[in-house]
Amino acid sequence: MGLAKDRDDQEMMLKKRNEELEKALEESKRREAKMISELQRTWERLRVAEEAEESLCSQLGELEAEAANQARAYHSRILSLMNELSQAHNLLHLTN
Repeated sequence: MGLAKDRDDQEMMLKKRNEELEKALEESKRREAKMISELQRTWERLRVAEEAEESLCSQLGELEAEAANQARAYHSRILSLMNELSQAHNLLHLTN
């Protein structure tokens, strides 16, 4: 009878250990699913950030081009005004 009891005890221990391992496996699967979900959210945020960066770079390029055009236009206008001022100055000296 002692042998049968030992066998039953071993079976119970193995059964209990199997249940513990199954619980650990399920917990591991839940953690893995959670990590995959977090990774997907992080990947999506990265994609959005990259798209925003591309958009900002494009806008910055457009603003730089516009600023360069305005600087050229202002420079041209200053040269024109300086020319007009010079002509006005010459006219004043001719009439005096």
